[in-house]
Amino acid sequence: MKRIEVKLALPVVAPLLDVIKGMADSLRRNLAAPLGLTDLDNEFSSAWADELVAAQNEDVQTLLALFNDEFFADGVIAFDEDNAEQIVRATAAVRLRLREYYLKPLGDETLESGNVELEQLDEPLRKAFMCYLFLATIQELIIQHLDSSILES
Repeated sequence: MKRIEVKLALPVVAPLLDVIKGMADSLRRNLAAPLGLTDLDNEFSSAWADELVAAQNEDVQTLLALFNDEFFADGVIAFDEDNAEQIVRATAAVRLRLREYYLKPLGDETLESGNVELEQLDEPLRKAFMCYLFLATIQELIIQHLDSSILES
């Protein structure tokens, strides 16, 4: 089984974990990408949305579980075929929520290019942007280094 281990700098990552946890709380009852199923039966769409929210919460908990006591002891997180798909989905959900709540002022083009003057951003926006980049890096690591078949469902 392929496995990626990444050593992270605790002083850099710890503040970003607060941002991730805040976004996880806001995702607890709401989908990162709302459904928009207005033509479907209300009972059906509600049940479907509930299932999707439950799956999203499980994915986000898998992401948060990477940052356990072992992480705080040695600074290492690991991805493998067992958790990669959930981690990619969770990072996508958190990044979507960051865009919606904090990063709208930067605009999509700026976010995708990464051309941002960090010194000019206020503290909450700077932390949100750094978290957005951190999660993008996790996604890229998984996609580049683990077998792509694990990402196909």
